[in-house]
Order: sequence, then C-alpha cells, then structure tokens
Amino acid sequence: MVSGIFILCFLALSQFVDAQESSSDLKTQWASQLNVDKPLPEYPRPQLKRAKWENLNGQWDYGITNQAGEAPVTYDGKITVPFAVESSLSGVKKRVGDDEVVWYRTKFQVPASWKNQNVVLHFGAVDWEATVYVNGKLVGMHQGGYDPFSFDVTTTLNRSGWQELVVKVWDPSSDGTQPRGKQVTKPSGIWYTPVTGIWQTVWMEPVPKQSIQNIKITPDIDQGRLMVKTVGNGQLGDGYSVQLTALDGGTTVASAKGSVGQDVALNIKDAKLWSPDNPFLYDLKVALLRNGKKVDEVESYFGMRKISAVKDANGHMRMALNNQVLFQYGTLDQGWWPDGLYTAPSDEALAYDIEVTKKLGFNTIRKHVKVEPARWYYHCDRLGMLVWQDMPNGDKSADWRGPSGYDGREMERSAQSAHQYYKEWKAIMNANHNNPSIVMWVPFNEAWGQFNTVEVINWTMEYDPSRLVNGPSGGNFFAAGHTVDEHRYPGPSMPQRNLHAPDIINGRILLLGEFGGLGLPLEGHLWQKDKNWGYRNLTGREELLTSYKELLVKIPALIKDGLSAAIYTQTTDVEGEVNGLMTYDRAIIKMDVDEVHKANSALYKN
Repeated sequence: MVSGIFILCFLALSQFVDAQESSSDLKTQWASQLNVDKPLPEYPRPQLKRAKWENLNGQWDYGITNQAGEAPVTYDGKITVPFAVESSLSGVKKRVGDDEVVWYRTKFQVPASWKNQNVVLHFGAVDWEATVYVNGKLVGMHQGGYDPFSFDVTTTLNRSGWQELVVKVWDPSSDGTQPRGKQVTKPSGIWYTPVTGIWQTVWMEPVPKQSIQNIKITPDIDQGRLMVKTVGNGQLGDGYSVQLTALDGGTTVASAKGSVGQDVALNIKDAKLWSPDNPFLYDLKVALLRNGKKVDEVESYFGMRKISAVKDANGHMRMALNNQVLFQYGTLDQGWWPDGLYTAPSDEALAYDIEVTKKLGFNTIRKHVKVEPARWYYHCDRLGMLVWQDMPNGDKSADWRGPSGYDGREMERSAQSAHQYYKEWKAIMNANHNNPSIVMWVPFNEAWGQFNTVEVINWTMEYDPSRLVNGPSGGNFFAAGHTVDEHRYPGPSMPQRNLHAPDIINGRILLLGEFGGLGLPLEGHLWQKDKNWGYRNLTGREELLTSYKELLVKIPALIKDGLSAAIYTQTTDVEGEVNGLMTYDRAIIKMDVDEVHKANSALYKN
C-alpha cells in the first residue's frame, strides 16, 4: 500500500517503523452480540447451497506445541472457532511461533437422517497448513490460507455416537514463502498482526455417492447466454446428465440439459444486466440426473454482466461494464477487524463495510492482499459493488526496495515458492469465479514478491478471459496485462505517458490504484495509544472533509486525460493506520456521509 513513486510518502512512513505490539482491547459493536457457542451461523457457501448441513463453529479445545510434537494429551483450553488464535474473539489471544503448531479438537454427531449418504467436511479457510484427522485417522492435508477445501470423511466415521475431529495447523507467517498478505511476526507501519489457524467456518454436509462437486458459471451478455460447467464427484458414467434451470424470482426463464464436465449454455433472453445501480441476480438450480431421475441438486445464483476494455472517441482505453464506459471509484479495503483480525465478528458486520462504502458513493472495492469468505462476495453481488481482487503477497514481501526499486528487477523465487504462488492463486480464482462482482484480478502489488511478471499476468489472463487483469498494481511495470496502475500519496495523479515505454502505456487502461491516505486519529477508537499515522495527518473532521474534497476536484481533469479508475486509501483504520473513512472499530464514519456521496457521485458524470 506504500507508493513506490512518491518519495515523500516513503520518508513519512519510515517514521513509523517501531513495532506496534499491541494488547489492544478495541472491539466492534458486534463483539458483544457474539454467541461463542454458535458464531457465524449463516450458510457459508451461497454459490452452491444444499438443504441439509451442519455448522461446526463454536467452542473447541486448543493446544500449542512445538512443530514436531504429538497431539496434546491435555489441551490448553477453549478457543472460539473460527477466530484466529491471535484474535481477542478467539478467547486465546496468543502469538504462535514458526516452530510451533496449533492443535484443535472437537466432537460432533452425524444426524441419523444422513444415513446411506457420504459426509463431506468443509473448511472455509485455514492459515496456512492444515492436517485433519477424524477419529484418529488422517483424512488429508491442505496448504493455502485463503481458499476453501474439503474432505470426504465417510470411511473414518464411527457407526453411531460422537465423532472426534482434530486439526493440526502450522503457519510460518512472514518467516515462510507462502502467500500471507499483511501478516508479519513483528507488526509495524503497514504490516499487521499474524493470523494463525482456522479463520472461516467449519461445516459438514451429506451428499449422494454420485454428486455435484462444483459448478463454474460464466455470463456472456453479447450472446445472451450463461455457460455452466458442472463438476461431478464419484463414478459418473453413462446415464448421468445435468439439468439447469434459471429463475427470475419464482419464474423459470431458461432451462437446458447437458453432460457432466462440459459447458452447457442457458439462453437468457432479454437479460436483466447486473451493475452497481441494478445488481439483479437470477437464481440457478443444478440437478444431477441418472437416467432422467434426480440424484443430487444444488442451488446457486448468477448475474449477467460483462467487463471489458474499450477505446473511447479520444483514443483512450477505458473499462466498460456491460459495453458502457464506467468510471470505477473505490476504496482500498484491507478486511481487518480489531477483535477478529481476519474474521468479521458477524455476517452483519461483514456486510456493513460494503453498505457504508456504497452509501458514501463508491462503486468499487479493491480487496487488498486478502481474500474474504464467500459470503463477503455474495454481499457485493447482491448490493452491487465492483471488486478488484488482489492475490495476497508472500515470500520476501516485507523486504520492499523503496521508491527507487521499480527498475524492472524481479524476485528470484525458489521452485517451491513459485509453485505455491500458482497453486494458491489458481485456487483463489477457482473459488471466486462465479461472483459477478469481481471484475479484476490483481496478481501483484508494488513489486511485493513479484516474479516472472509477464508469465504470471499472461497465465492469469488466459485462465480467466472473462475478467480484466491488473498487475503489477503500483509500479515495476511490464508490457503485460490490461492496465497500467500507479499509486500516489496523497495524489491524485495518473500514469504519465512520457515516463514509461510506449509498449507499456499504449493500448492499456490507466489507473490510480491507490491515493489519499488522509489520516485522522480519533481518541477512544484507536488500536494503539501513539505512533498512529496517515500519509497526511490531519487534526479534525472538518479539515479531513475539506482535504478530501480538494483531492477529488483534481480527478475530473485526469479522467478527461484518460484515467479510468481511482482507489482511495482506505475503508477503515487498521491497527496503527488511521487513514480510514471509518475508525477501526467501525463506530464512526469520519466525514459527513451526504457530503462525501455528493463529491464522489460527481466523478461518474465525466
């Protein structure tokens, strides 16, 4: 999030490098409403719903041992799952070293009504390496802190009674090469508290032996159709097919049959197009048939929308939504919480940040080096919020080279590190492909962990041609991708054609991926007592509003010169950063909502 172009920003930031170790008890309003026995009870996967399921969140046993140790005989106490060990909402609030592991244990029962079906155990996300045992039997291991995973545990279950689930988690935080975003072992400045362990919902569901494992949805508004690919599980030979039904409310608008594993087209006549102003969502039912008889069914939804690059009348490349040029103005959104760290204390809280962002007149969120639970993207889909999705940085990301470092050099990653990057980036893209809100993938931010840039960007574009690719955001540009994205604090500005090689600038969309960062600490709402900072430090709410408006009045001229989007830093304060539109505890929106909405809305008229 640091500008690699504006040297004064770097010098200002360097004043705040002291570790911000904090025992802060700052909490949001939702913390007091938390039911520790049943936290986050909502269905965790809106894009692939079944009627029967069980939520396993709640009070688990936990223990911390050395990495080579066995599961504890006696556990250390209780932890509230799914909140990271370091968070206050977990009830633990302990740091875990890279030579230590966290053990989790709980017991569950399988409902009698699930008899003769397979039982699948799901994890929304665990940071970083999770090894899972059921009734003492190993069921699998997963590496990746931001993507969902699951195991069929049917063969490990006892015939009746209580079942024991044990999860072992290792996370080297900033001491490893894995993608990890803003987490570091010694938080300071723009780097935050580590997040270790289970941080999204754990749940289970019954499925038939032959079932639907996943669906891939891709809208095509130019052809008036929706492409759906159904991935099956189990032995699906001759006689199996899929039945697709699209609905507007309770009315069927399209249906089609096809083969498992193949793209099947649903023709959506006179489609209602999804946009921030009209976030219309169709319902979708997908049934697995055997010789015409239904054996499994899931419910989903989709939005008919298109994101593309177009050239305007003046020859500037622009971003177009549904074939219409739309200026995208958004916030840099870190997705951190003072009480839950990576995990919002409730679904209401998760949606609140998006609702406030929308109320303030933004139409875009850049989800910054973090991936959210599936329900966050669902809220963006239903509320109408465009999303730029970053890949969480990793490896030697904190060893940033500073303002003079954008010289075309790249990191030399090990084969293991590069493999892990591709593996997790692919899994993140797969998990979130179906969300109409996501319009842009961002593989790199500001040279953090940047390697094989052209190859990574081209791979991302080829893997998902239905979206734009912006990378690297913030500097160290190569002739690849759809965009050129500058960061400038406080700004605003835009990539200058005379500063970059023609092959980098020409034919690409010009973006201001970060600017602003106006800081205002508000007593009683701070993570730490001192050393709070912004890219510009202000003294009062009126000064903040005036300074914000002064930044925005400069943007229309940039739009006229070819700027297609701008991202303001940032949605909320985060730990020692006080440059949020809201305080870290979400208790105060720092500027007048109507005034900000009016100023923001003026940008869409250019």
